[in-house]
Amino acid sequence: MLVAGAGMAGLCAAARARELGGAPVVHEKGSRAGGSMLLSSCVVWRYRSFEDFRRECPAGDERLQRLVFDRFDAALEWLVSLGPEVVWDDTPNPRTTGKRFDPISLTDVLVHAAGNIRLSSPLAEDAEPPLVLATGGFPVRLARERSLLVRSNPWSEGDGLAFAIAHGAETAGDMDEFYGRAMPAPPAEIDESDYVRLSQLWDGEARVVDEDGEEFFPGPPAWHENDLAQAIAKRPGGTAWFCVPAEKHDDPRVVGLREAGGTIVEEYGELCLHVAAAVTHTQGGLRIDENARVVGTDGLYAAGVDAGGIATGGYASGLAQALVLGLVAAEAAAM
Repeated sequence: MLVAGAGMAGLCAAARARELGGAPVVHEKGSRAGGSMLLSSCVVWRYRSFEDFRRECPAGDERLQRLVFDRFDAALEWLVSLGPEVVWDDTPNPRTTGKRFDPISLTDVLVHAAGNIRLSSPLAEDAEPPLVLATGGFPVRLARERSLLVRSNPWSEGDGLAFAIAHGAETAGDMDEFYGRAMPAPPAEIDESDYVRLSQLWDGEARVVDEDGEEFFPGPPAWHENDLAQAIAKRPGGTAWFCVPAEKHDDPRVVGLREAGGTIVEEYGELCLHVAAAVTHTQGGLRIDENARVVGTDGLYAAGVDAGGIATGGYASGLAQALVLGLVAAEAAAM
Protein backbone atom coordinates (compact mmCIF):
# COMPACT_ATOMS: atom_id res chain seq x y z
CA MET A 1 0.00 0.00 0.00
CA LEU A 2 1.21 3.49 -0.87
CA VAL A 3 0.39 6.52 1.27
CA ALA A 4 0.72 10.07 -0.04
CA GLY A 5 1.45 12.44 2.84
CA ALA A 6 3.17 12.05 6.20
CA GLY A 7 0.85 14.21 8.29
CA MET A 8 -1.57 12.91 10.90
CA ALA A 9 -3.79 11.03 8.44
CA GLY A 10 -1.02 9.43 6.40
CA LEU A 11 1.04 8.39 9.41
CA CYS A 12 -2.00 6.87 11.13
CA ALA A 13 -2.89 4.97 7.95
CA ALA A 14 0.63 3.61 7.57
CA ALA A 15 0.92 2.67 11.25
CA ARG A 16 -2.38 0.80 11.15
CA ALA A 17 -1.45 -0.93 7.88
CA ARG A 18 1.76 -2.22 9.49
CA GLU A 19 -0.23 -3.54 12.46
CA LEU A 20 -2.37 -5.46 9.99
CA GLY A 21 0.69 -7.09 8.43
CA GLY A 22 1.17 -4.75 5.49
CA ALA A 23 4.31 -3.04 4.26
CA PRO A 24 3.14 0.51 3.54
CA VAL A 25 5.40 3.09 1.93
CA VAL A 26 4.74 6.74 2.76
CA HIS A 27 5.70 9.39 0.22
CA GLU A 28 6.03 12.88 1.73
CA LYS A 29 6.46 15.85 -0.56
CA GLY A 30 8.02 17.97 2.17
CA SER A 31 11.34 17.79 3.93
CA ARG A 32 9.88 16.56 7.24
CA ALA A 33 7.05 14.46 8.58
CA GLY A 34 4.17 15.78 10.69
CA GLY A 35 2.39 17.98 8.17
CA SER A 36 0.25 20.73 9.67
CA MET A 37 -0.29 18.64 12.81
CA LEU A 38 3.23 19.54 13.90
CA LEU A 39 2.32 23.25 13.74
CA SER A 40 -0.97 22.95 15.61
CA SER A 41 -2.09 23.01 19.23
CA CYS A 42 -2.56 19.25 18.66
CA VAL A 43 -5.96 18.88 20.31
CA VAL A 44 -7.78 15.82 18.95
CA TRP A 45 -11.45 16.07 19.88
CA ARG A 46 -15.07 15.35 19.08
CA TYR A 47 -18.33 16.99 20.10
CA ARG A 48 -19.82 15.48 23.25
CA SER A 49 -22.95 14.42 21.38
CA PHE A 50 -23.68 13.61 17.77
CA GLU A 51 -26.55 16.09 17.90
CA ASP A 52 -24.03 18.82 18.71
CA PHE A 53 -21.91 17.73 15.74
CA ARG A 54 -24.90 18.02 13.43
CA ARG A 55 -25.90 21.35 14.92
CA GLU A 56 -22.43 22.81 14.50
CA CYS A 57 -21.88 21.43 10.97
CA PRO A 58 -25.42 21.26 9.57
CA ALA A 59 -24.46 20.99 5.89
CA GLY A 60 -21.91 18.21 6.40
CA ASP A 61 -22.28 14.62 5.19
CA GLU A 62 -24.19 12.95 8.02
CA ARG A 63 -22.91 9.45 7.16
CA LEU A 64 -19.29 10.52 7.45
CA GLN A 65 -19.94 12.60 10.53
CA ARG A 66 -21.43 9.50 12.14
CA LEU A 67 -18.37 7.49 11.10
CA VAL A 68 -15.95 9.96 12.66
CA PHE A 69 -18.05 10.34 15.80
CA ASP A 70 -18.67 6.63 16.38
CA ARG A 71 -15.07 5.55 15.80
CA PHE A 72 -13.40 8.42 17.59
CA ASP A 73 -13.11 7.05 21.13
CA ALA A 74 -11.54 3.74 20.08
CA ALA A 75 -9.26 5.55 17.63
CA LEU A 76 -8.11 7.92 20.36
CA GLU A 77 -7.35 4.97 22.64
CA TRP A 78 -5.28 3.46 19.84
CA LEU A 79 -3.36 6.70 19.44
CA VAL A 80 -2.66 6.95 23.18
CA SER A 81 -1.45 3.33 23.18
CA LEU A 82 1.42 4.33 20.88
CA GLY A 83 2.89 6.30 23.75
CA PRO A 84 2.92 10.01 22.78
CA GLU A 85 3.07 12.68 25.49
CA VAL A 86 -0.45 13.66 26.55
CA VAL A 87 -0.72 17.32 27.61
CA TRP A 88 -4.44 17.32 28.49
CA ASP A 89 -6.39 14.24 29.53
CA ASP A 90 -9.55 15.98 28.34
CA THR A 91 -10.45 19.28 26.72
CA PRO A 92 -11.39 22.24 28.95
CA ASN A 93 -14.21 23.09 26.53
CA PRO A 94 -17.58 21.80 27.83
CA ARG A 95 -18.76 21.28 24.24
CA THR A 96 -16.03 18.78 23.38
CA THR A 97 -14.04 15.83 24.64
CA GLY A 98 -10.64 14.59 23.58
CA LYS A 99 -6.96 14.98 24.36
CA ARG A 100 -4.17 17.37 23.66
CA PHE A 101 -0.82 15.88 22.66
CA ASP A 102 2.62 17.35 22.41
CA PRO A 103 2.90 17.68 18.61
CA ILE A 104 6.60 16.79 18.44
CA SER A 105 6.09 13.70 20.59
CA LEU A 106 3.04 12.62 18.60
CA THR A 107 4.88 13.05 15.32
CA ASP A 108 7.84 11.04 16.58
CA VAL A 109 5.78 8.05 17.74
CA LEU A 110 3.71 8.00 14.56
CA VAL A 111 6.82 8.16 12.39
CA HIS A 112 8.24 5.20 14.30
CA ALA A 113 4.97 3.27 13.96
CA ALA A 114 4.55 4.12 10.26
CA GLY A 115 7.92 2.72 9.24
CA ASN A 116 8.99 3.37 5.66
CA ILE A 117 8.74 7.13 5.05
CA ARG A 118 10.37 8.75 2.04
CA LEU A 119 10.83 12.49 2.46
CA SER A 120 11.06 14.98 -0.41
CA SER A 121 9.17 12.40 -2.44
CA PRO A 122 6.07 13.86 -4.17
CA LEU A 123 3.14 11.73 -5.28
CA ALA A 124 4.06 10.17 -8.63
CA GLU A 125 1.61 10.55 -11.50
CA ASP A 126 1.80 6.81 -12.17
CA ALA A 127 1.32 5.70 -8.54
CA GLU A 128 -0.48 2.37 -8.38
CA PRO A 129 -3.38 1.51 -6.04
CA PRO A 130 -4.10 0.76 -3.31
CA LEU A 131 -3.22 4.36 -2.57
CA VAL A 132 -4.23 6.43 0.45
CA LEU A 133 -4.34 10.14 -0.33
CA ALA A 134 -3.50 12.13 2.79
CA THR A 135 -1.86 15.25 1.41
CA GLY A 136 -3.54 17.80 3.69
CA GLY A 137 -6.08 19.28 1.31
CA PHE A 138 -5.24 22.40 -0.70
CA PRO A 139 -4.85 25.28 1.79
CA VAL A 140 -1.74 26.71 0.12
CA ARG A 141 -3.41 26.83 -3.28
CA LEU A 142 -6.63 28.27 -1.88
CA ALA A 143 -4.75 30.96 0.03
CA ARG A 144 -2.81 31.90 -3.09
CA GLU A 145 -5.96 32.04 -5.25
CA ARG A 146 -7.82 34.21 -2.74
CA SER A 147 -4.82 36.30 -1.60
CA LEU A 148 -5.07 35.05 1.98
CA LEU A 149 -2.39 34.07 4.48
CA VAL A 150 -1.22 30.47 4.86
CA ARG A 151 -1.42 28.87 8.30
CA SER A 152 -0.51 25.33 7.32
CA ASN A 153 2.53 23.39 6.23
CA PRO A 154 3.86 24.82 2.95
CA TRP A 155 3.40 21.67 0.87
CA SER A 156 -0.37 21.08 0.91
CA GLU A 157 -1.25 22.44 -2.52
CA GLY A 158 -3.85 19.85 -3.48
CA ASP A 159 -1.73 17.04 -4.90
CA GLY A 160 -4.11 14.36 -3.63
CA LEU A 161 -7.14 16.22 -4.96
CA ALA A 162 -5.60 16.69 -8.41
CA PHE A 163 -4.46 13.06 -8.61
CA ALA A 164 -7.89 11.71 -7.72
CA ILE A 165 -9.79 14.05 -10.04
CA ALA A 166 -7.53 12.96 -12.89
CA HIS A 167 -8.66 9.39 -12.11
CA GLY A 168 -12.39 10.18 -12.16
CA ALA A 169 -13.03 11.31 -8.59
CA GLU A 170 -15.95 13.44 -7.46
CA THR A 171 -15.66 16.30 -5.01
CA ALA A 172 -17.76 17.08 -1.94
CA GLY A 173 -18.41 20.12 0.20
CA ASP A 174 -17.82 23.80 -0.49
CA MET A 175 -14.45 24.10 -2.22
CA ASP A 176 -14.08 27.71 -1.04
CA GLU A 177 -14.69 26.89 2.62
CA PHE A 178 -11.79 26.54 5.01
CA TYR A 179 -10.88 26.38 8.67
CA GLY A 180 -8.68 29.28 9.61
CA ARG A 181 -7.79 32.05 11.98
CA ALA A 182 -7.35 35.80 12.07
CA MET A 183 -3.60 36.44 12.18
CA PRO A 184 -1.44 39.58 12.20
CA ALA A 185 -1.70 41.19 8.76
CA PRO A 186 1.36 42.10 6.68
CA PRO A 187 3.88 43.59 7.11
CA ALA A 188 3.90 41.28 10.13
CA GLU A 189 6.21 38.31 9.68
CA ILE A 190 4.88 35.05 11.09
CA ASP A 191 7.05 32.00 11.55
CA GLU A 192 5.20 28.69 11.35
CA SER A 193 6.23 27.96 14.93
CA ASP A 194 4.03 30.91 15.97
CA TYR A 195 0.82 29.87 14.22
CA VAL A 196 -0.85 29.03 17.54
CA ARG A 197 0.63 31.83 19.66
CA LEU A 198 -0.21 34.63 17.23
CA SER A 199 -3.78 33.58 16.48
CA GLN A 200 -6.02 36.54 17.27
CA LEU A 201 -8.75 34.83 19.27
CA TRP A 202 -10.66 37.45 21.27
CA ASP A 203 -13.80 35.53 22.26
CA GLY A 204 -16.10 38.35 21.19
CA GLU A 205 -14.14 41.07 23.03
CA ALA A 206 -13.03 42.82 19.84
CA ARG A 207 -15.05 45.23 17.74
CA VAL A 208 -14.49 44.15 14.13
CA VAL A 209 -14.33 46.72 11.33
CA ASP A 210 -13.23 46.66 7.71
CA GLU A 211 -10.71 48.92 5.98
CA ASP A 212 -13.33 51.69 5.75
CA GLY A 213 -14.02 51.53 9.47
CA GLU A 214 -17.42 49.90 9.02
CA GLU A 215 -18.50 47.11 11.35
CA PHE A 216 -19.34 44.10 9.19
CA PHE A 217 -19.61 41.21 11.64
CA PRO A 218 -22.68 41.62 13.84
CA GLY A 219 -22.80 39.85 17.16
CA PRO A 220 -20.13 37.71 18.79
CA PRO A 221 -18.38 35.00 16.78
CA ALA A 222 -19.01 31.30 17.33
CA TRP A 223 -16.96 29.64 20.06
CA HIS A 224 -14.42 28.45 17.49
CA GLU A 225 -14.25 31.84 15.70
CA ASN A 226 -13.91 30.13 12.33
CA ASP A 227 -16.99 32.04 11.16
CA LEU A 228 -15.14 35.29 11.82
CA ALA A 229 -12.12 34.14 9.80
CA GLN A 230 -14.47 33.27 6.92
CA ALA A 231 -16.09 36.69 7.09
CA ILE A 232 -12.72 38.48 7.07
CA ALA A 233 -11.64 36.42 4.06
CA LYS A 234 -14.57 37.84 2.09
CA ARG A 235 -13.60 41.47 2.73
CA PRO A 236 -11.40 43.29 0.20
CA GLY A 237 -7.84 42.11 0.71
CA GLY A 238 -8.96 39.54 3.27
CA THR A 239 -8.13 41.96 6.09
CA ALA A 240 -9.89 43.71 8.98
CA TRP A 241 -9.23 45.54 12.24
CA PHE A 242 -9.86 44.19 15.73
CA CYS A 243 -10.51 47.12 18.07
CA VAL A 244 -10.05 46.37 21.77
CA PRO A 245 -9.87 48.57 24.89
CA ALA A 246 -6.60 50.48 25.24
CA GLU A 247 -5.90 48.84 28.59
CA LYS A 248 -5.23 45.61 26.65
CA HIS A 249 -1.82 47.08 25.77
CA ASP A 250 0.03 44.28 27.58
CA ASP A 251 -2.32 41.47 26.59
CA PRO A 252 -0.31 38.54 25.12
CA ARG A 253 -2.31 38.76 21.89
CA VAL A 254 -1.40 42.43 21.45
CA VAL A 255 2.20 41.83 22.49
CA GLY A 256 2.51 38.97 20.02
CA LEU A 257 1.14 41.01 17.15
CA ARG A 258 3.49 43.86 18.03
CA GLU A 259 6.51 41.54 18.24
CA ALA A 260 5.68 40.12 14.81
CA GLY A 261 5.82 43.60 13.31
CA GLY A 262 2.07 43.95 12.92
CA THR A 263 0.20 47.24 12.74
CA ILE A 264 -1.48 48.70 15.82
CA VAL A 265 -3.29 52.03 15.79
CA GLU A 266 -4.43 53.66 19.03
CA GLU A 267 -7.37 56.06 18.85
CA TYR A 268 -10.46 56.98 20.82
CA GLY A 269 -9.42 54.78 23.75
CA GLU A 270 -9.00 51.66 21.60
CA LEU A 271 -6.16 49.64 20.19
CA CYS A 272 -6.93 48.64 16.62
CA LEU A 273 -5.03 45.56 15.48
CA HIS A 274 -4.63 44.90 11.76
CA VAL A 275 -5.48 41.26 11.03
CA ALA A 276 -5.83 39.02 7.99
CA ALA A 277 -7.61 35.74 7.35
CA ALA A 278 -5.27 32.74 7.26
CA VAL A 279 -6.08 29.27 5.88
CA THR A 280 -5.25 26.26 8.04
CA HIS A 281 -7.03 23.56 6.06
CA THR A 282 -9.73 23.26 3.44
CA GLN A 283 -13.22 21.87 4.14
CA GLY A 284 -14.10 20.80 0.60
CA GLY A 285 -12.33 17.87 -1.01
CA LEU A 286 -12.83 14.39 -2.38
CA ARG A 287 -16.11 12.55 -2.02
CA ILE A 288 -15.60 9.31 -0.08
CA ASP A 289 -17.80 6.50 1.20
CA GLU A 290 -17.87 5.04 4.72
CA ASN A 291 -14.78 2.95 3.93
CA ALA A 292 -12.82 6.07 2.91
CA ARG A 293 -12.92 4.95 -0.74
CA VAL A 294 -12.83 7.84 -3.20
CA VAL A 295 -16.09 7.77 -5.14
CA GLY A 296 -15.61 7.31 -8.88
CA THR A 297 -12.18 5.68 -8.63
CA ASP A 298 -10.72 2.21 -8.23
CA GLY A 299 -8.31 1.59 -5.38
CA LEU A 300 -8.02 5.17 -4.14
CA TYR A 301 -8.74 6.15 -0.54
CA ALA A 302 -8.74 9.59 1.07
CA ALA A 303 -8.00 10.42 4.68
CA GLY A 304 -7.80 13.62 6.66
CA VAL A 305 -8.85 16.81 4.92
CA ASP A 306 -8.25 15.34 1.46
CA ALA A 307 -11.78 14.05 2.14
CA GLY A 308 -14.37 16.79 1.78
CA GLY A 309 -17.80 17.69 3.04
CA ILE A 310 -17.62 16.46 6.63
CA ALA A 311 -17.55 19.78 8.50
CA THR A 312 -19.32 21.83 5.81
CA GLY A 313 -21.05 24.86 7.25
CA GLY A 314 -19.21 24.82 10.56
CA TYR A 315 -16.18 23.52 12.39
CA ALA A 316 -15.00 20.14 13.66
CA SER A 317 -11.63 18.69 14.57
CA GLY A 318 -9.47 18.18 11.51
CA LEU A 319 -7.13 15.97 13.52
CA ALA A 320 -10.02 13.74 14.57
CA GLN A 321 -11.01 13.40 10.92
CA ALA A 322 -7.40 12.56 10.07
CA LEU A 323 -7.10 9.99 12.84
CA VAL A 324 -10.33 8.14 12.13
CA LEU A 325 -10.15 8.19 8.35
CA GLY A 326 -6.49 7.17 8.40
CA LEU A 327 -7.41 4.03 10.32
CA VAL A 328 -10.52 3.38 8.19
CA ALA A 329 -8.58 3.75 4.94
CA ALA A 330 -5.83 1.38 6.07
CA GLU A 331 -8.31 -1.25 7.16
CA ALA A 332 -10.35 -1.01 3.96
CA ALA A 333 -7.25 -1.15 1.75
CA ALA A 334 -6.08 -4.30 3.58
CA MET A 335 -9.30 -6.21 2.84
